[in-house]
Amino acid sequence: MSDPRPGRHADDVAIVTGSTKGIGAGVAERLAAEGARVVVNGRSEADGRRVVDAIRADGGEAVFIAADMRDPDAIASLVDATAERYGRVDILVNNAGVQTETTATEATMDDWEFVVETDFRSFWLCVKHVVEHMPDGGAVLNMSSNHAFLTMPGLFPYNAVKSGINGMTRALALELGPLGIRVNTINPGWVDVERTREELSDDDRERVEAMHPLGRIGTPDDVAATVAFLTSDEASFITGTSLLVDGGRTAVMQDHSFLEYARSR
Repeated sequence: MSDPRPGRHADDVAIVTGSTKGIGAGVAERLAAEGARVVVNGRSEADGRRVVDAIRADGGEAVFIAADMRDPDAIASLVDATAERYGRVDILVNNAGVQTETTATEATMDDWEFVVETDFRSFWLCVKHVVEHMPDGGAVLNMSSNHAFLTMPGLFPYNAVKSGINGMTRALALELGPLGIRVNTINPGWVDVERTREELSDDDRERVEAMHPLGRIGTPDDVAATVAFLTSDEASFITGTSLLVDGGRTAVMQDHSFLEYARSR
C-alpha cells in the first residue's frame, strides 16, 4: 500500500458512513492522515469513539456522529450536523453495508429490507442530502463489491444490490457532473477485516489467498488508498466508473462454489 500523502486532502470535510470498523475505519483514518476533517459514522458510539481517538492520536481531526442508515431522518440529520459544524461537505463515502447468507428463494421481506435499505437506499439518500452542501463541487465514493461482476449462491439480495450500486453510480455521475460533483464506485474483493478472520480457518485462508494472482487478500489500507485517490483532485477527470480492487480475483475463472451448490440441489 502507498503511504498517506499529508496535505492531499487538506481542509476537506469528509463523511464516511459505516466507519466504526473494517474498511470504513481504514478509509476514515486514511483521509484524516491526508488532512481531511472526518465525520466517523455508525450505530455504536463506543466503536466510533475508538476510531476517532485513533485518528486524533495520530494528529488528525475527526468527530463521531451516530446514525442508523436504515433511518431516512437519521441520514438527513447526519448530513445537516456535518454541514452545520464545518460549513460544507467535500467528500461522501457511502460505505455502510450488511449482508444475509440467503438464496433468492430463502430470503424474506425482512432480509430484503435489511440489505436494500442499508446498502442501497441509504447511498441514494446520503447523496440526495449532501448535494446542497457541496456548493463548489465534491466527490462521492460508493463502496460496492466484486460481487457486482461475478458472484456465488447464497448471498441474495446482497449480490443484486452490489450490481445496483454500480448502476446508481453511473446515473448519479450524469446528473451531478454539471454541478462539479464526481461519483465513482470501488468494488473490493476479499479484505482482511474482522468478519473475514472469523469466517476463514487457516486452511481456508490459504486456499482463498491462492485464488488471487497477487497471492494475498486485501487489507483495509488497500481500499482506503484507492478511496483517497479517487476523491482527490488527482482524479478530477474520473467519474461514473466502477473500479475493482481485488488483487486480480475477478480475473480468475473459478466455478467450484457453483458446482458444489448445484450438486447439492
